Parts: sequence; structure tokens; C-alpha cells
Amino acid sequence: MGDNNSWAGVVPTQRQIHFRVIIVEVFIALFLCINFLQITTFVKKEVFRTTMRYILFANTLLSDSLFLIATNIVFIFSFFRVTMEISQCIIVYVVSSLYTFVTNITLTAMTLERFVAICMPLRHGELCTTRNSLHCILIIHSISSIPLTVFLSIFFASATHTVYTQHLMCAAEVFILHSWQGHLRSAINQFYSLIMCVIIVFCYVKIMKVAKVASGENQTSTQKGLQTVALHAFQLMLCLISLWCPFIEAAVLQIDFLLYINVRYFNYIVFVLAPRCLSPLIYGLRDDKFFLAVKSNVCFGLQTKNCFCV
Repeated sequence: MGDNNSWAGVVPTQRQIHFRVIIVEVFIALFLCINFLQITTFVKKEVFRTTMRYILFANTLLSDSLFLIATNIVFIFSFFRVTMEISQCIIVYVVSSLYTFVTNITLTAMTLERFVAICMPLRHGELCTTRNSLHCILIIHSISSIPLTVFLSIFFASATHTVYTQHLMCAAEVFILHSWQGHLRSAINQFYSLIMCVIIVFCYVKIMKVAKVASGENQTSTQKGLQTVALHAFQLMLCLISLWCPFIEAAVLQIDFLLYINVRYFNYIVFVLAPRCLSPLIYGLRDDKFFLAVKSNVCFGLQTKNCFCV
């Protein structure tokens, strides 16, 4: 972390800061409202609460909402140069780090669910039960917590007591006390990224083979499943790129501080916020059954013909 005084004289103007903050806050508020609407829709309908694809979707919505709130706190504090104690920053870091991986792994699990539904339809009902869905969510959180546990354990073992009372800008970098910790974090991120990419590519290729031989209604269903997997792949790609952003930003920081501020803001919008806001669009709008339920929820259960949203 650089000295806070280094911000003086090189940060964007106050008007630019306010404009950027307003854009982000409107963006986050909009999608938090959409997520809340879709979560309530999921809770109200039993058919969604007992179907694996919707259970995983709801898990993604909840994960993304918590992630947006945590990263928004860091964003506001960073732009207005507000510091906090390391002990307080740990709480924000735990939420943002954990749900970074939860979202990515859940997207991978949703891709596997589409693979089973299309390539193994006879076993889909057996494998994708409500019980297995809950077990899957537990496994997702357990796997997601491994990098966080390793990273914080090393930090707790290395940090002195005075470190916890320091006031710094809250960021993941404050927990890196030795250069090898950064290399270890990078290695773990790359390992997770590789595994998820392999699974996504495997599922896409298998579904594509089925799509070539499918016909009639199966062809339509398979093509839609293929598009869903492709959208998941795109969303996951943006999420994985965000894992590389700190290294890009660190390199830019060595060149020009103002450029670093602009690059960091761009990365936050494109690679942090945007992929978390795709989930409600991919499933909430493209899934006919869920979309109709959302419309009914918005219209307070009124008849479709009397509803303003038709």
C-alpha cells in the first residue's frame, strides 16, 4: 500500500470522482433490486425451490448480492480515501474473497447441471435432486473457502499484533506481508481457473455433439442449453480476468498513478461488477418459466391482461 499522501495532486477532480461514484452506485442499486426481486420470486414458488438449476441460480444471486455490497464498501472507501483498521478490513475481505469463488464455482456447477440434463437425460432426475442441490451448495462453499483459509492463516501466522491496529486503505494487498504470499495467491487462483475452464470446455463440446444429432423439440432445447453454457463461459471468463486485475494494476502503478486510478476503475466496472450482473439476465430473462413468475411477482399476482408489465 502506498502512502495516502501520494494521492494528493494526481487524483481526478472532485466532479469526476462524484460522477464515477454515482455511476457505480446506480449500477449496483439497480442490480441489487433485480436480485432481490428474483430471490423473492424463487422463494415464493415451490417448483423453483425443488429444482436444482433454480436452486443454484438463487445461490448465485445471493452470492453476487453479498459480493456487490462488500466490494462497494471498498470502492467508496478507496475513492474517498477513507482508511480502516486491518481487523475491520478482514471482515470485508472475507465476504468479497469467499463469494468471488462461490460465484465462479456455482457457474461451473450450473454448467454441469445443463450437461447432465442434455447429455444424460435419463439420470438427470436421479442426480439433480433437491437434496443433492443442497449438498452441492455446501461443497461449493467448502471449496471456495479453501483459498481464503490458506491465505488468512498465513497472514495471521506472519502478522504482528501492531498490524491489526494500523489504519490503511482496505484491499487484498494489505494482507500480503511477503512477496511469496502474492505468488501463492496467484498460483491458487490459476489452479482454480484452469479446473473451471476445463469443465466449461468439456461440457460445451459434449453438448455441441448432442446438438448436432438432436432433432425437433430436442434440437431447440439442446440449442438453448448450448447458448446458456456459452453465456456461462463468457460470464466466467470475465470473472476469471478479474483475478488478474491486481497484477495488471500493480504494473500500471509503476508507470503512472493517474493511469492506475483510471485502469482500476475500468477493471472494477467491466471485470468485477458486470459479470455479477449477468446472472439475473441469463436466467431471469431467458428462462420463460422464471420470467413469467417474475412478471407475476412485479404485478402483485394480478391477471396478466390487467398487468402494466405485459
